[in-house]
Amino acid sequence: MLYHLFSYLDRYFDVPGAGMFNYISFRTGLAFILALMLSTLFGRRIIDFLQKKQIGETIRDLGLEGQMAKKGTPTMGGVIIIIAILIPTLLVANLNNIYILLMIITTVWLGMIGFLDDYIKVFLKNKEGLSGKSKIVGQVGLGLIVGLTLYLSPDVVIRENKEIKGDNNRVEDVHYAKVDVKSTQSTIPFFKNNNLNYADAFKSLGDKQQIYGWILFVLVVIFIVTAVSNGANITDGLDGLATGSSAIIGVILGILAYVSGNVNYAGYLNIMYIPGTGEMVVFAGAFIGATIGFLWYNSYPAQIFMGDTGSLTIGGIIAVFAIAIRKELLIPILCGVFLVENLSVMLQVSYFKYTKKRYGEGRRIFKMSPLHHHFQKPGDGSIPALIQNPKIPLPESKIVIRFWIIGLILGVLTIITLKIR
Repeated sequence: MLYHLFSYLDRYFDVPGAGMFNYISFRTGLAFILALMLSTLFGRRIIDFLQKKQIGETIRDLGLEGQMAKKGTPTMGGVIIIIAILIPTLLVANLNNIYILLMIITTVWLGMIGFLDDYIKVFLKNKEGLSGKSKIVGQVGLGLIVGLTLYLSPDVVIRENKEIKGDNNRVEDVHYAKVDVKSTQSTIPFFKNNNLNYADAFKSLGDKQQIYGWILFVLVVIFIVTAVSNGANITDGLDGLATGSSAIIGVILGILAYVSGNVNYAGYLNIMYIPGTGEMVVFAGAFIGATIGFLWYNSYPAQIFMGDTGSLTIGGIIAVFAIAIRKELLIPILCGVFLVENLSVMLQVSYFKYTKKRYGEGRRIFKMSPLHHHFQKPGDGSIPALIQNPKIPLPESKIVIRFWIIGLILGVLTIITLKIR
């Protein structure tokens, strides 16, 4: 809103300083500051309100250190994150940008699903919350909206990078086509020509190649949205773990959006140029500010939990953001923490069922899953598991910080994959 107001004042009245709103870097910084202030200043009031209404977390005793001390801690704090993202975005982002609109829809859509899940748990006293099938339906619905919008919108286009080679077959320059095109191309890491076209899987279909390529693309979008939002939800098990990890991911996504939406930087890195995605850096600024501000209260010992209201939302935001800038194939690296947490649960459940069927007794790979709880459980043999290290349980804060460090390393690796080919 402020963006459109000041753009109007700059264009027609030449108001001093109004032109600053034309710069993405200025509006990104402003979005970050506003989100940080909203999440910290108003976060305290929301926590007090939740405590007054006795909207606290129900804790199931799993024998974890300090676990029962968290009983009654206010939950549904994801509302703070959502508000702190949406208000700065609505104020300083270009609301005519299709990518910004998609991010707003994603935030509201998954925020509502997460809120409904938490509402059922807290107010209706149903520990199961929203059924798994209902969550999946909501996530698939969002995936369809995002995928079909990217397919149908005339504003969603790319310019493919073409290498200009000189002597000794060295790349001397990168040129882009003068015309924007609709395409199902995406960035694939570690390959010399790092553009993957989903439509190439259907070359034998002739004229129908592009249509089937978009169908595959939409299916990939649905899978990624579901997987990453669930991954963030599973990771949200220790104070500050999901919040801090998401802030790191947000920084990397912001960098990727900036270089993808700037023809000069995209040319330097020899990646596809995606017009309009530079505006997403403003949303990334709000996302980073909101998560860091929430971390003020969510860090150990947590004064509030984000609940599914927050975890499903931030996971969905990360997924849709990466898809919009055509970097979804970098998610296994960038969101490696979420991926490993997801896999630890899948492996644990599968192995337990297999061993129970074969030996009549279920066995474990980890002392407990998701993986972060494995490091909290004692390794004295009281919990039979294939992996017993570490022998001594680690403090919760140490586990969280080490996961953050791993996330930071993965984030840096994600950036340098643009040059490692």
